[in-house]
Amino acid sequence: MDMFINGERRPSGSGAVLTITNPYDGSVLDTVPSAVEEDVNLAVAGAAEAQRSWAKVSVFERSEIVKRFVSLLDRDREQLAQLLTAEMGKPIDAARGELECARDTFLSFAEKSRHIYGEVIPAGCEPGTERTVLMTVREPLGVIACVIPFNFPCWSFSVKTAPAIIAGNAVVVKPSSDAPLTILKLGELMKEAGLPDGVIQIVTGRGSTVGAWLCGHRDVHGITLTGSTPVGIATAQAGASHLAHVTLELGGNDPFLVLEDADLDLAADQVVGGRMSNNGQVCCSPKRYLVQEEVVEAFTQKVLQRLSALKRGNPADPSSQISCLVSEKAAMEVEEQVNHTIAQGAKLLLGGAREGSYYPPTVLTDVTPQMDVARDMEIFGPVVPILRVKDLEEAIAIANASVYGLGASVFTRDMAKATRAAAQLQSGAVVINGSSYFSTVEMAFGGCKYSGIGREGVSVSFDDVTQVKTIVLKNFL
Repeated sequence: MDMFINGERRPSGSGAVLTITNPYDGSVLDTVPSAVEEDVNLAVAGAAEAQRSWAKVSVFERSEIVKRFVSLLDRDREQLAQLLTAEMGKPIDAARGELECARDTFLSFAEKSRHIYGEVIPAGCEPGTERTVLMTVREPLGVIACVIPFNFPCWSFSVKTAPAIIAGNAVVVKPSSDAPLTILKLGELMKEAGLPDGVIQIVTGRGSTVGAWLCGHRDVHGITLTGSTPVGIATAQAGASHLAHVTLELGGNDPFLVLEDADLDLAADQVVGGRMSNNGQVCCSPKRYLVQEEVVEAFTQKVLQRLSALKRGNPADPSSQISCLVSEKAAMEVEEQVNHTIAQGAKLLLGGAREGSYYPPTVLTDVTPQMDVARDMEIFGPVVPILRVKDLEEAIAIANASVYGLGASVFTRDMAKATRAAAQLQSGAVVINGSSYFSTVEMAFGGCKYSGIGREGVSVSFDDVTQVKTIVLKNFL
């Protein structure tokens, strides 16, 4: 499946391709071009040219095109879900849910676009302005690079491209080399919906080359990326070279606090719902389980019972609850991290035996605050490391002793403790009596510290894809 440049399918200038395989059975699904720098330059130049005309189209017309795209998404949703499951191993029900979320995200941004208001600064606010009126409007940035992760490609596509396009920008999308096929199909639907050629470009290839060329391009005015922290730092440096506006949603090592008065059944259920979702490949899923010593044994047993009962199978089978990771390489990395944690003194209670791209639900106990997994080592797989803590204060101290600050969870019946924890935890969001694997279309999603810069969501994203212009009506009154 070729790239999508200036409204047409296009191979790489070198003819090189990447092979996309099904991680569950290893079957070849398709190939995509491995772009060269000239391909990226062509895409950015085409986007810049198209954006000048697109910015003149009314907000209403842009929104109508987005709504037509949503109708096409509804038409092809099952086909897209099956493709998403095949290329990255996402369980089919989760793939369907992700596309539903993408649909709602596009519609919500279309609705919000009618309410992006400017401000009026009245005359006479300071001496010399008695007859002068100032007003503000929001204008598009220009060309925005959208770098998409493998784990939630359709949702990331929606939350990045929808506000950018509706606000009058053009976008150059760089999908993950592990899961580019569904994104390429979405580009086709955009064209079918009536989006002018060039307003969306999709280039494929390795992030280390194609992503670097794109984010370092001087004609890219904004960058929005979801990925690892090292990639985010490199992207910020590339964007700084030409002062691009950068939004980064990066890694996390979210703490999951279970206090002595917690509903342990609820907490154990949320381990399944939060940590096992998408086979553990979620940036904001809990990854460190800080459990008060009075209930740590009971909590551990409840988690073991639930994880042991999960049904393993083909992700295309709706009855499968756990399946493969996105690649064997990804599973091998999880295996290495678990073995490293065991070597540091942790005890393996469940799982721990990789089979190809499959890594099983795994539980580690006797984890101490000094271990890498308790601080800055993010495991992107279905692994539950459990730490014993004395009280809330120790749990908060351990939770904050990480470079990451994406999300956090607190389980307690004491709302005073919950409120104190929410105030003191260093994270972009705190979920009380629920998993940090939580987001809505409207909320501002993102983290602090090494978990990123900026926020994404209907309530905030238009601020990141537009710039404020002040118009001065000098001596108007």
